[in-house]
Amino acid sequence: MKKLIGVALAGAIVAVGAAWFFFWPAPLPAVALSAASPTGQDLIAKGEYLAKAADCAACHTAPGGMKLAGGLAFKLPFGTIYAPNITPDREFGIGAWSDAEFVRALRKGLGRHGEDLYPAFPYTSFALLSTDDALAIRAYLASVSAAAVPSRPNDLWFPFNQRYVMRGWKLLFMPDGPYAPDRSKTTEWNRGAYLVEALAHCGECHTPRNLLFATKSDAKFSGAVVEGLKAYNITPDRQSGTGEWTDAELAAYLSSGHAEGHGGTSGSMAEAVNLSLRLLSAHDIASMVTYMRTVPSLPSTLAGPVERSPASLASSGPWTPQPTTASSEGLKIFQGACASCHGWDGNGQQSPSASLRGARTVNDPDGTNLVRLILNGVHMSSPTGDRNMPSFAAAYTDADVAAVSNYVLAHFGNKAGQVTPGIVAKARRD
Repeated sequence: MKKLIGVALAGAIVAVGAAWFFFWPAPLPAVALSAASPTGQDLIAKGEYLAKAADCAACHTAPGGMKLAGGLAFKLPFGTIYAPNITPDREFGIGAWSDAEFVRALRKGLGRHGEDLYPAFPYTSFALLSTDDALAIRAYLASVSAAAVPSRPNDLWFPFNQRYVMRGWKLLFMPDGPYAPDRSKTTEWNRGAYLVEALAHCGECHTPRNLLFATKSDAKFSGAVVEGLKAYNITPDRQSGTGEWTDAELAAYLSSGHAEGHGGTSGSMAEAVNLSLRLLSAHDIASMVTYMRTVPSLPSTLAGPVERSPASLASSGPWTPQPTTASSEGLKIFQGACASCHGWDGNGQQSPSASLRGARTVNDPDGTNLVRLILNGVHMSSPTGDRNMPSFAAAYTDADVAAVSNYVLAHFGNKAGQVTPGIVAKARRD
């Protein structure tokens, strides 16, 4: 059924773009740095900063692979897309590309020869970049080590393996042009908007998608499920979003992956902090917070309210659970594998970054992110030191992981966990 729906939707897109077919691609316009742009090593340094803000390494580096040499898999409902090599290798990377071809890829989603690129590459966000910033990123990428690693072919089923299908999609969903500052807003607000909307492309993960796999403009930043993980609501909604957070807490979460009273990051958000957000200036982080405070507040069905101080934590000590706790398999596993780091009172033991009090991950009855955190662990750096949690996938069975997940949800979030061994088994497969 999914394939039939996909074929029908693809047919509609092709029909919209059919008249465009014979006039594609448009002539390649020349691009040049403005007089205000730095040059030489200063341009490369600027491009390196912008590439970190755009989180290029996260998507274009496969586990265990060379940096920016591609190969990372993106599993979609209609197949798998593999990130390409963007090192300056002339045969397998982008070393032979012109500046104009590179800027066109960001602005129009087109490859060197005019072939349509897939929006797993977030060109709907990168289209908002200024020419100066795009060329600075280009200069930085030209300076990194070349990797003679061929890009892995995509594995998509028909008709999505026909790149021209994307032409109609782009007619519907591509931005009109680069980001235009709102003159009624402050410089800080506009900088934050540019970072959130364009460079950091936050909406690509935190906005749900429609049947055509484009982000929903009427549900912007309200949360989505991406590759099995929940990217939670980041609008100012007080129940399911960040409305209860202070500016300082939001800034700390973005820059370090942890905020007191809200827990820490994991999964792809931990990766984003580790490879991108923690490397941004304090001013840029503050600008992002300023902008995010003003986006429309929207509710989310992905998660409900967070309980920060349930009775179970108030009556527990750092090393002992509440006296009335009945023994269970989940409690036994937590006692043996988790309590020495996280503590029973939710405040963390050796490090505040191990605190669970107030974390949305332990307040979501589905346990979606919690299960994957237990299976995969987490590793990230921060200004206060590295934060490491080992993977427990090999140590515990699906039933064990389900039991400890449900215990954690009850003890730290006062939620009735819905995790089953089957859910854990699916998370392992994904």
